[in-house]
Amino acid sequence: MACLAVAVLSMAAGRFLPAVSPLLIAIVIGTIVANLLTIPQRLQPGMTFSSKKLLRIGIALLGLQLMVSDIFGLGWKMVAVVVAVVSLGIAGTMFVGGLLGLTWTQRVLVACGFSICGAAAVAAADGVVDADEEEVLTAVALVVIFGTLMIPTVPLLAGAMGMEPTVAGLWAGGAIHEVAQVVAVGGIIGGGALTVAAIVKLARVLMLAPVIAVLSMVQRRRATDTTQESGRPPLVPFFVVGFLVCAVLRTIGVVPDNALTVAKDLQTLLLTAAMFALGAGVRLSLIKKVGLRPFVLAAASTVWVASIALVGVLLAV
Repeated sequence: MACLAVAVLSMAAGRFLPAVSPLLIAIVIGTIVANLLTIPQRLQPGMTFSSKKLLRIGIALLGLQLMVSDIFGLGWKMVAVVVAVVSLGIAGTMFVGGLLGLTWTQRVLVACGFSICGAAAVAAADGVVDADEEEVLTAVALVVIFGTLMIPTVPLLAGAMGMEPTVAGLWAGGAIHEVAQVVAVGGIIGGGALTVAAIVKLARVLMLAPVIAVLSMVQRRRATDTTQESGRPPLVPFFVVGFLVCAVLRTIGVVPDNALTVAKDLQTLLLTAAMFALGAGVRLSLIKKVGLRPFVLAAASTVWVASIALVGVLLAV
């Protein structure tokens, strides 16, 4: 109830701050509360439930925002760019993270968060690889910091390069971490940027399903010890199946418009509640403890993903 209450407040605040996602507002509130106040121990089971169960339901409902036909309407070149952004983004981030000496799980979380869809992708990946809480919170904090920095950076660079609004929108959709951040940048650029930026970003969100399925298979191979057999993740996590089912239902048009509106609000509410719970675990002492290496990886991943998206868009248009 505490997480849902903060989620409602964050969504209300988001209406007055349209450039800021309620998810990011909730993460910030959670971080402030965790560092200035002591969260009662009796709330911890509910916080854990919100950060795991509610999050997965929210991710499944996210599929209702996807129209596969809109994504293919971008043309095969832009679909190829989206696949390249996600696959090469993850591969490059994993490589650089290895050079920096970060753990496999930490690299996976940052790679998915920066290449797919921000904090939701971090949490989805954690549901499969079972990373340490410290690693999850670090990845979420990095998404907030670097994704927010992209909001003014992309429009400024697009303007400096003389991009048409539509081309800049395609780049924004391929380069920026969170859906809400992409929408904010599309609105800043103007013209036809917002629509194409949102579609490209949702195409990246759709990549969450195959990436999590592959991660699940990798994790199963890593759990080779028979004593760990019961701890192996399912081949395809249930929330990913739910995500795909929702995407199919939206695409074939069987979900009424009013139900879609309710589902979108519910999805935002659940994800925002989960983000507050995750944010409440972010301690400033934790950020100091992890050191500079995760920040270096986040900066490198941001530049790498944005560069892939830029080159891909310029070749595709």
